[in-house]
Amino acid sequence: MTLSTSSTLSGRKLVFVVTEDWFFASHFLPMARAAREIGLDVAVVTRVRSHREIIEASGARVIPLEAERRSLNPLTAGYAAGQLASVLRAEKADLVHCIALRGILIGGVAAAMAGIDRRIYALTGLGFLGARQDHVARLARRAVRLLVRALATGRTRYLFENEDDPQLLGLDPTGPKITIVGGAGVDADVFKPAPLPAVPPLRIAVVARMLWSKGIDLAVEATRAARLKGASVELSLYGAPDPSNPKAIPEETLQAWSAEPGITWHGATSDVAAVWRDHHVACLPSRGGEGLPRTLLEAAACGRAIVTTDVPGCRTLVRDQVEGFVVRPDDVDALTAAFIGLTEAPDLVARMGVAARARILDGFTERDVMETVKRLYRDILAA
Repeated sequence: MTLSTSSTLSGRKLVFVVTEDWFFASHFLPMARAAREIGLDVAVVTRVRSHREIIEASGARVIPLEAERRSLNPLTAGYAAGQLASVLRAEKADLVHCIALRGILIGGVAAAMAGIDRRIYALTGLGFLGARQDHVARLARRAVRLLVRALATGRTRYLFENEDDPQLLGLDPTGPKITIVGGAGVDADVFKPAPLPAVPPLRIAVVARMLWSKGIDLAVEATRAARLKGASVELSLYGAPDPSNPKAIPEETLQAWSAEPGITWHGATSDVAAVWRDHHVACLPSRGGEGLPRTLLEAAACGRAIVTTDVPGCRTLVRDQVEGFVVRPDDVDALTAAFIGLTEAPDLVARMGVAARARILDGFTERDVMETVKRLYRDILAA
């Protein structure tokens, strides 16, 4: 940061719009810090639950706004947009940074109502709309494309975490209004390699929200199949069900899986780095809808091999047979084969982990993301 840059932007106001405080706290604090580093006044408008202090520690102010992300009721969304427009007017926002699909739709409408045309639309994956491939999902994606583009202005910019998602909106990923970042980035000094545990068994972990769209059930099925074939493998599941998500796995199902040999559901964890110290391999057999999964960034930074699926975001980070294995989505046989193969090749597990760490240091750190976002903020505020 230079004095000229910070003085030029000092007092300019950036407002983030995001539905959940926990989501901002887990993924977007580096962007808030980046904005503060170049002198911006930062506010985060969100549904406040238990992460207010964490967000405020980044230098951002928190403004509560209730907006249930599971609800698709247009009246509810319209009311939230009206409330948000009042906040934006009161803040005299110069730039509105809308995060995730619902944040974009509500934030875009609110910004239009408030007369603010500098907007950043950050699509962090399509969630279950991206994971589903049926006719209804295709129609929904087409509607999203039309809505998001209808909410664009001449000074709107788009922020993505992979090169596939812009195309879902009919945008060129190399276009001048598109910025692609390495997901949320990861602090490579906090998430760093540790010696691999002894083998056997091969210890595999999934760290994610417990959603069907994340393919948690596929990891369970593959573990069962690998063990039936004599492989010494254990699966640990870390994460909580998400009651606001229609694809949440019932807690009874998670408990039933955890009662099976070789499978343990631990619930949520606040120490992800400790998880990777105790495991050899990270797994995320996603069915789609990802941006760039933070769980994979953290595992890679810790020097762990990865087994994931050939879907947007996951394949952005992991190259097949380099940092790990990339298998077809919903292919339990391929997932099982990957698990068995890694139990038979501990040297390969180690080599893939080294490659994963190097991959993170080549553009996927928090500082990489912060510098990219700083350039974006400077450019849009100069326009």
